[in-house]
Amino acid sequence: MDSLTFGAINIVVMAVVMWNIPLQFIPLMIWLERKGAAIIQDRIGPLRANIFGIRLFGLLHTIADAIKLLFKEDIIPNHVHRLYYVMAPFWSMTVALVPLMLIPIASPLQIGAHLFRFQVADYSSGLVLLFAITGLGVYGTFFAGWASNNKYSLLGSLRSSAQMISYELGMGLAIVAVLMAYQEISVSSIVEKQSGMMKLFHWVVPLPNWGIFLNPVAFVVFLVSAFAETNRTPFDLVEGESEIVAGYHTEYSSMKFALFFMAEYAHMVVASIVMATLFLGGYQIPYVTTEQLRHNSHYALCAILIIIALLCLIAGIIVYKRAKAYGMSFAEKLGKKEYFVISYLLFAAALMSIFLVPLVVQMRFAALPSQIIVAALQMMALFGKAMIFLWLYVHVRWTLPRFRYDQLMNLGWKILFPVSLLNIAITGIVISFT
Repeated sequence: MDSLTFGAINIVVMAVVMWNIPLQFIPLMIWLERKGAAIIQDRIGPLRANIFGIRLFGLLHTIADAIKLLFKEDIIPNHVHRLYYVMAPFWSMTVALVPLMLIPIASPLQIGAHLFRFQVADYSSGLVLLFAITGLGVYGTFFAGWASNNKYSLLGSLRSSAQMISYELGMGLAIVAVLMAYQEISVSSIVEKQSGMMKLFHWVVPLPNWGIFLNPVAFVVFLVSAFAETNRTPFDLVEGESEIVAGYHTEYSSMKFALFFMAEYAHMVVASIVMATLFLGGYQIPYVTTEQLRHNSHYALCAILIIIALLCLIAGIIVYKRAKAYGMSFAEKLGKKEYFVISYLLFAAALMSIFLVPLVVQMRFAALPSQIIVAALQMMALFGKAMIFLWLYVHVRWTLPRFRYDQLMNLGWKILFPVSLLNIAITGIVISFT
């Protein structure tokens, strides 16, 4: 196979994979949002929807919502500008999914004479292109607000534009500090430079060479800006239910509303993966390089099995404790037994993973299987880091109240912007002396 054909196949395969990653996270995040709110507010959360008594921890509520929105009447008011009204939700969803195409989710595989990249496109200026694409998301909100010919919708779209200008400055300058620290503008190169240990004034510091340790101020500024980027509480002013009904999507219903709803969660997933990539080492495992992992792929597979065992054990304990309480309250026979069965299956999976560890330690793998094992571990590491931010999104939403509009403007222009400029100056001084 020639290089051009292999490269085309690589791009197509990874485009399908990367397009589907946020789509798989969306139902998980909707469920996590509801369960997280329930945990914070000390209540059960979604659990009533069931099929013959089987509830699947409330996941059926998400399926029920999807069916409900599919069958709702799609109303298009007569007073809207039809072209932009219809285009807005599709624009928002598309722009939310595209940036992930520039993020590497694992180190490349060497397959014969070809290099298979876990990334759709690796541009030399990939980071600039990444934020150029994310900046286009505001057009979906603006089109929806303007095309709706509704005063509240227009106010929401105007807020989104003003909000974007204020937080994008801080976010962009935070990225400039990251670029200065790593002397790279390619996303894959930035990830590669985050392997190994951090050096400060020619001294080796016992910390991973991650952006969060190298430039913590840029991380905090970027994190705050990411909440504004996704229009999440406390920065959900473009919706502002208590002020402007529902903001830009007031006139939307059925699947058009669902696309806006899904786009928000897709933005959360992409923003979390971007933050994990720039500030938490991306797919890099702390204190271990990719080459070291590939030379010890049996240990990498052991690590995967141990992680699976721990997750299954923790989940099994939680489910078993829930099973006792739910078994008494559920009326259906399957409902009384479901959580016990699931907890036993989780315990069995944990035990099986632990029993496999001594066998795997003695195994040795060829070059390609070793690379695949390491790539699987790196993907788990990246998505695990992203889940930290996804949970933070949920926790903050159900903890902090919404900011006033003037408070957000003051935060963007009077705090984030000058702090980012000062951070760039300090970063430049530190770099000049190292």
